[in-house]
Amino acid sequence: KSATMFRKTLKKDPELFQNVSEGLRKLYRTKLFPLEDAYRFHDFHSPALEDADFDNKPMVLLVGQYSTGKTTFIRHLMEQDFPGMRIGPEPTTDSFIAVMHGEQDGVIPGNALVVDPKKPFRKLNAFGNAFLNRFMCAQMPNPVLESISIIDTPGILSGEKQRISRGYDFAAVLEWFAERVDRIILLFDAHKLDISDEFSEVIRALKNHEDKMRVVLNKADQISTQQLMRVYGALMWSLGKIINTPEVVRVYIGSFWAQPLLVPDNRKLFEAEEQDLFLDIQSLPRNAALRKLNDLIKRARLAKVQAYIISSLKKEMPSVFGKDSKKKELIANLGEIYQKIEKEHQISPGDFPNLAKMQELLNGQDFTKFASLKPKLLEAVEDMLANDIARLMAMVRQEESAMPSQTVKGGAFEGTMSGPFGHGYGEGASEGIDELEWVVGRDKPTYDEIFYTLSPINGKVSGAAAKKEMLKSKLPNTVLGKIWKLADVDKDGYLDDEEFALANHLIKVKLEGHELPAELPNHLVPPSKRPGNSLQD
Repeated sequence: KSATMFRKTLKKDPELFQNVSEGLRKLYRTKLFPLEDAYRFHDFHSPALEDADFDNKPMVLLVGQYSTGKTTFIRHLMEQDFPGMRIGPEPTTDSFIAVMHGEQDGVIPGNALVVDPKKPFRKLNAFGNAFLNRFMCAQMPNPVLESISIIDTPGILSGEKQRISRGYDFAAVLEWFAERVDRIILLFDAHKLDISDEFSEVIRALKNHEDKMRVVLNKADQISTQQLMRVYGALMWSLGKIINTPEVVRVYIGSFWAQPLLVPDNRKLFEAEEQDLFLDIQSLPRNAALRKLNDLIKRARLAKVQAYIISSLKKEMPSVFGKDSKKKELIANLGEIYQKIEKEHQISPGDFPNLAKMQELLNGQDFTKFASLKPKLLEAVEDMLANDIARLMAMVRQEESAMPSQTVKGGAFEGTMSGPFGHGYGEGASEGIDELEWVVGRDKPTYDEIFYTLSPINGKVSGAAAKKEMLKSKLPNTVLGKIWKLADVDKDGYLDDEEFALANHLIKVKLEGHELPAELPNHLVPPSKRPGNSLQD
């Protein structure tokens, strides 16, 4: 354990942290929370963090319009129905459902869920009864849920009527979840691609969390390749107008359920995309501590800006008369106050909260009760960002290397791991893996013709002669060097007819777009070089 402890070099009390999550919790309580509390951070931005926020498993939030396959996607990952699950073409899921691990199947209603200190949902209390009646936790014993939790959300509707009748601020609830989850998956239906006003509003509400966002273009097996290209183009164009970042958001195309593909033309593409998405989800437990650290830094930066804004407004308020008119004037000129703080404290414009939203929130506040600037509180946060976070960062790396590789197991994640249905099985360098005959032997007569034009001596061609022939593939020298290393099995600096055929086979593998193996697999070793000179390994 001593390796994972570190000492805080503070003059007062040197503390020992057992692990990263405990370290984050203590730093938040002792250094960041006092600053948030003094400058009303919790009224303006986000409720205070609970102990459960630091200890909970990685969470995946699914967002999308109704009938894009969100609930089916969860079912596909777990390969099991969960309590409270409803699937249909009409808007069925009308609740936020947190799908979590539990010893028995069961459903915990929202009101009971927000008083449970072990669950990270206590602060959802603030959204009121209309929301809590539409929130529940489905618990079940499932291996996938041992390492992640999944949040299913109500389908986003098009049209004004449904938006009014929700009874709670849908975008604000999603933003609350977005702050605390590790991955946000936006689902779109390739068959009816449409981004409604409410969906645009939701994506904008998730603006500061683009790093957690992934996009899934689901039900892509229902259309032809040509249509799929057009739909993909239209999706990217629509997203480009809503997500204002220069980087392109990652889109995974596929059919995420366990039914036969309707149009099987793009099967290989769907397999590769599903594999990529699964790997992304499987990496979450390993990166969970880093994500919590990253989110705490984001929060600390915003809390510092909040302190500067609130104290500036307090400073400008008159002590006796004209308070109301001064308040209105200050709210109207908030943009100028932002610029002043930006210059005075060298803060990046990207760290400031949304201007219009801030003005709206300030309207309901009593400026005379605001706190003036307390340098001590800010210094504590500065110290946390400059020193403590760096030490915790080192601990994250230590913890990662000490743990066995943490990945999500069970459910759909098992089906793609091994056996003939594993991704890339029997392709590229793996071709012929379960055949008795040497796979290179099929094309060996063609390669032999070239081999004998290179004037072999004692049945072998020199490196220089082989190089001339291999360069015709136009592959770079780094790749050809690796191929030579793999093909020269007996490491004598020459290639006999079998090794030459093997080199050409590996060139073909590379030209077809597959990766070369790090070491030569047994099934590619030439028959004469195998132990006992037999065709068996």
